[in-house]
Amino acid sequence: MENQREVPERQESRSSKGPFRSRRVRSRHVLIASVSGCAVLGGVLVLLPWDRPAPPAPPSPGAQAMAAVSGGVPAALPGLAELIDEREKRLRTHPRDARSWAVLGAAYVEQGRRLADPAYYPRADKALRTSLKVRPERNPRALGGLAALANARRDFAAARRWGEAALRLQPRRWTTYPPLIDAYTGLGEHQAAQRMLDRLTELRSGPAVLARAAAVYRDRGRREDAAASLADAAAGARAPAERAAYLERAGQLAWERGDLDDALRHFRKAVRLDPDQRAAQAGQGRALAALGRTTEALNAYRVALAKQPCPQYALELGELYESLGLAEAARVQYDLLREGVRGATAAGADEELVLGQFEADHGDPEAAVRRLRAEWERQPGTAVADALGWALHRAGEHEEALVFALRATEEKHSGGVRSAAYMYHRGMIERELERYGSARRHLTEALRINPHFSPLRVPEAREALESLGDPPDTEVPVMGPEPEGA
Repeated sequence: MENQREVPERQESRSSKGPFRSRRVRSRHVLIASVSGCAVLGGVLVLLPWDRPAPPAPPSPGAQAMAAVSGGVPAALPGLAELIDEREKRLRTHPRDARSWAVLGAAYVEQGRRLADPAYYPRADKALRTSLKVRPERNPRALGGLAALANARRDFAAARRWGEAALRLQPRRWTTYPPLIDAYTGLGEHQAAQRMLDRLTELRSGPAVLARAAAVYRDRGRREDAAASLADAAAGARAPAERAAYLERAGQLAWERGDLDDALRHFRKAVRLDPDQRAAQAGQGRALAALGRTTEALNAYRVALAKQPCPQYALELGELYESLGLAEAARVQYDLLREGVRGATAAGADEELVLGQFEADHGDPEAAVRRLRAEWERQPGTAVADALGWALHRAGEHEEALVFALRATEEKHSGGVRSAAYMYHRGMIERELERYGSARRHLTEALRINPHFSPLRVPEAREALESLGDPPDTEVPVMGPEPEGA
């Protein structure tokens, strides 16, 4: 009986544990579900954006400069310095790396151009020629670099030789064409420059090509096309220094057509993007002076010249001082111009054009004629024709002066460039020759193209026009002499 009583008790005990057992089963199910949920959530978290791999670091300034130099586009000064340092270190241990020598030479050219420091040009020449020595065959990169160097030195005949040699090696290498376009333009071969541009645009598109096309359009008198191309180039530029360079050129175009506000806006944007854009700072000086904001203009020129002692900027600032009656300050700038030309000559660069322009108006016109005649023999471009014609006029040789003034302003010789200064020179020469109808038309045209083209010459143009008076009703146009070789 005792054993019989035990059985119900054990059964009751087991049955009394049922609820606890059920709860444990449910807990295990919840735990499993929780673990599964965490696993799914963890998988989702892995896929969320903040757990993706970090994006690659942006290229270093040196790498950006490498891409710019290799692609024939403007590069930032800090990046150029880094690239030059990196290539120099590389070549100490790998002196037979022809590509690195060519890249180093191209970087030196760009550095010298950006700083207006011709001391970089002999270094560039040595590096590029070393590249050719290491790899004398199939080295279009070095040949193209030598063409760019010759353009920077204003030796357009040499630039044409090097560029054409590079073109024969690789006619489909697009970076060969821009230096050739510059060379042909400098030699006054505008049709050849147009052919090179046509080939370039068949091979390549993009900001660098648009900017090059704009330069050709400007030289052919197609200023609206030039402005549109530069706007597209600036919009598509990848690096700040490249965009700033295109904006500076757009500002210069606006200045040449007398649109001061637009010019100043472009120049200021360029400087904000690239504080080392000294051409844009000098452009600000040009525009501010024409707007009558003289103190700001002088400061802008001084900043530009402090970092980029370009003889052209010194001439412009000197003439601005002279227009303000500050003769001593003007002489200081003219002395800096002479010093800059001497330095350029020592480094193998040709600054005879700007020196001839200076001598014609502020020094010895006879010396200007001698210099510019020699320059004309070397490279008979449109700018040289204008400068030589003006120097001859200032030296009293007015008939011959008109021959060169026509070359600078007639489309069949000049390509069609519209320059207020060239028209002013032609008008003043014609006035001296008593060709009053032509003089009146061309002086009026100069002021129509850009009524602010020079702080010194604009008042003279207005005074000359006033002295000529209104044209008579029966005035018949008088044609000038045909230029030699036409």
